[in-house]
Amino acid sequence: MIAIAWIVGIGLLLLGLVLGGLVVFAARTARRVEQALPPLGRSIKIDGGRIQYFDQGSGPALLLIHGLTGQMRHFTYSLLDKLTADYRVVILDRPGSGYSTRPPLASAAIAAQARTIARFAEAIGLERPLVVGHSLGGAIALSLALNFPGQVGGLALLAPATHPQPDVPPAFQGLVIRSRLLRGIIAWTLATPLAIRNGPHVLETVFGPDPVPGDFATKGGGLLSLRPCAFIGASCDLVTAVAQIDDMPARYQDLAVPVGVLFGSADRILDPTVHGQALVAKLPGADFELIEGAGHMLPFTAAERCARFIARMAQRVAKPAALRERNRVASSPVKTGEGG
Repeated sequence: MIAIAWIVGIGLLLLGLVLGGLVVFAARTARRVEQALPPLGRSIKIDGGRIQYFDQGSGPALLLIHGLTGQMRHFTYSLLDKLTADYRVVILDRPGSGYSTRPPLASAAIAAQARTIARFAEAIGLERPLVVGHSLGGAIALSLALNFPGQVGGLALLAPATHPQPDVPPAFQGLVIRSRLLRGIIAWTLATPLAIRNGPHVLETVFGPDPVPGDFATKGGGLLSLRPCAFIGASCDLVTAVAQIDDMPARYQDLAVPVGVLFGSADRILDPTVHGQALVAKLPGADFELIEGAGHMLPFTAAERCARFIARMAQRVAKPAALRERNRVASSPVKTGEGG
């Protein structure tokens, strides 16, 4: 019995040392990543959390929302510079992503994120922007337009998630952790070393068949996903989004703003037919554009095409906006001068 107890004690000690070492490794990695890639832009407190955002340019407003495991550098990488000459471009880290925070008990649901983003847009003075959503950001953009129609001028969706998908893409299956406790344990022990080991393969899948940019880790912000908080945020997003997106398609017919969808025909994450053409079929007048041979990460791999698509959708938003303004002026009381 003494020998068994001794063996168990040594085993527990070794397990504790291993787990402690993993926690230290994760913390040091996160600190080094944040030193190398500090926050961009500024932050504002919304709904008990902090939203990090980047605001540049002038003109008609664009609001850019990134996808799962992403952050604002997905747009600043090469798309931002193609837009700021003509538009006011606002890019945010979604709640729980990048450098934005989400209160511990706050919901990661699509509708909850849309509500926070609506309050953020109102707080910084965005009036009916064209909302650009990539991947999961597309689902959140759709929720924003459905639930806060007065705050959205139109939607330009880049490879958006729009309908239920029975199977989680293999690249993201490791994020499907429903237990909050287990999610935190994995985030601070196994997530960082596994992300370092599996990262190249995952990126090849997410970007493929397009090549992964050589500077994705730095300029594209890829290193930020190595932090425990990034793993926790992405896991919360994925688990909640899969459960909630089922309810959205029945409401798409209620959308009353211009909608456009841009997809890559070889997308390995989201099927263009299921998530692109199926959405457009519910919306008479919606635009659908397909880039032959392109994959999922269009803001990186097809930035010029994305910029032209966004500009075309911005023109569609401008026409009803101009009509509303003419109607407002026409209906205003006419003031007559005194005397004469």
